Amino acid sequence: MSDDNSNSGIGGRIKRYARVSTAVGGLAARVAGERYLGVSFDRGNHAAELTAALGGLKGPLMKVAQIAATIPDALPKEYRDELRQLQSNAPAMGWPFVRRRMNGELGVNWQKHFTEFSQTAVAAASLGQVHKAVIADGAPHAGETVACKLQYPDMSSAVDADLGQLKLIFSLYERYDKAISTKRIHEELSARLREELDYRREAQHLALYQHMLAAENHAHLPTVIDHLSTDRLLTMSWMEGRPLLDFIAGLSDDAKGQKARNRLALNMFRAWYVPFYHYGVIHGDPHLGNYTVRDDGDINLLDFGCIRIFPPPFVQGVIDLYHALLNNDEALAVNAYESWGFKNISREVVDVLNQWAGFLYKPLMEDRVRPIQDFDTGEFGNEVVAKVHGELRRINGVEPPREFVLMDRAAVGLGSVFMHLKAEVNWHQLFHGLIADFDPATVAERQSAAMAKIGLSKPA
Repeated sequence: MSDDNSNSGIGGRIKRYARVSTAVGGLAARVAGERYLGVSFDRGNHAAELTAALGGLKGPLMKVAQIAATIPDALPKEYRDELRQLQSNAPAMGWPFVRRRMNGELGVNWQKHFTEFSQTAVAAASLGQVHKAVIADGAPHAGETVACKLQYPDMSSAVDADLGQLKLIFSLYERYDKAISTKRIHEELSARLREELDYRREAQHLALYQHMLAAENHAHLPTVIDHLSTDRLLTMSWMEGRPLLDFIAGLSDDAKGQKARNRLALNMFRAWYVPFYHYGVIHGDPHLGNYTVRDDGDINLLDFGCIRIFPPPFVQGVIDLYHALLNNDEALAVNAYESWGFKNISREVVDVLNQWAGFLYKPLMEDRVRPIQDFDTGEFGNEVVAKVHGELRRINGVEPPREFVLMDRAAVGLGSVFMHLKAEVNWHQLFHGLIADFDPATVAERQSAAMAKIGLSKPA
């Protein structure tokens, strides 16, 4: 792919906005026509056009497309299938771009730091791309193979512009579907996306995870190479592993294969939820491009841009809602939702929210070996989401609090992973093993001590 940086300038962005606006506008018009006028159109072709436009744009609109592709019923199936490709197959920018960007980060003689540096990106996503390299002799970590994560140019202004575009898209969405108020969702995505642009902060997130997962022998994290990292370049040790779907394809359907599936599910469950229940921290982006699988079923966590740090009372609310559903305790459920930040909770709203919560919590409430859901059709929770969405429209919608966004995304994303794995484990015992000694004051102390050790500030 040719790249002379023309796509990063103002003129280039205007052209790309035109393509995206045309695609998004076409989507809105065609979906509205299908919904209200009975006019059909070729969703597959239009979805491919939208994917191409978003892939060229990069930035937060592409990130939102990734999120939408992982949430059941948020988009028609054709769009989910197309947009999911953006998670790991985003169009990369070429070698002229890489040379200029590396000149800007490490100086004109940047190549002296490496004996090898791949001209072609090994991975590309919404905000940057990754190149494989080997550190030169005579330097710290000499001879070590590393991953150089290089941010696209002028992304700070791009994020600001794209977030404005996103607000318009959300407002158009709410004109014909008021089930979900998107105000807080936009606020949360804005804060997290701006954090993702700060690679120094991502390095701190990685250090935080190294601290939190120090006792987890089956989760592996890279090491940051400080002297080759900047605000917009993050150089880390290279982690060998395979994409999840490739790993699954190599498993047999017998008892040995099932054991491997279950072991991987256990490793992922603990990698995501030990930090949450012990420190109030969640990795909010469990899509397939952010980790790889080792041959023995251990996992490599690769990306730490999308991290959410919660106040301990939020985590207490997650546990309280579990007990509320288990014991049919409406008052405790209301208290849990309010502790998350939901406002004006009525009995009707609680009943609808409990339908979704009941689906997510069901595997945790049954003390038996079981798959993550009882049926093996569609996306994770597709049928439940459709029902809940309709009920929310009927009662004039709900405004999810900011903290809810990435927590829900992590749960849905991991559920989809466990479905792909066809894992069958005792989720109840895994969950109870994590919350048995839960105390919000202890979590607050752990969280504060870990953040102080790393020098990490509270999130916006």
